[in-house]
Amino acid sequence: EIAEILTHAAFYAGWPKGWAAFRMAKDVWGDETAEESRGGMFGLGQENAAYAQYFVGKSYLNPIASQGGVSISNVTFEPGCRNNWHVHHVGGQILLVTGGRGYCQEWGRPARELKPGDAVSIPPETKHWHGAAPDSWFSHVAIAVPAEGASNEWLEPVTDTEYAALDADCAQNP
Repeated sequence: EIAEILTHAAFYAGWPKGWAAFRMAKDVWGDETAEESRGGMFGLGQENAAYAQYFVGKSYLNPIASQGGVSISNVTFEPGCRNNWHVHHVGGQILLVTGGRGYCQEWGRPARELKPGDAVSIPPETKHWHGAAPDSWFSHVAIAVPAEGASNEWLEPVTDTEYAALDADCAQNP
């Protein structure tokens, strides 16, 4: 009902004011858990069945845009889901966190806790993984950095022991 009221108000007051009122209404009446479980601002997308073998838990993929070799997708992880260690050969990857709480870790370095607004630049040839915290859905926009000969190499899963130690590691290394 509130969406209908705001739509009518936007028609008469103008769409910029209508969108502002919609955002305020979402803050007041919104269900944060439901929004996160839908993949945040870019939507949940489809279950990521093509890459399921490289994930512990379920992930969802929603392609946003692709042009000139640049591929941009929203990736959503259910609580506890993470991808395997992997390497982006030649091109690298950029992650823009849009919802929930998660982690990213480069091989040999402490894990980094990620929250909305964080950005991660993963250089080419860097072994790493990323995924959701055990108690939170997690969404990020993944941008594949284009380069001639770019490819991904999927490696071993992040062990349950490594994953269970993350909250303590992140607390010590903010």
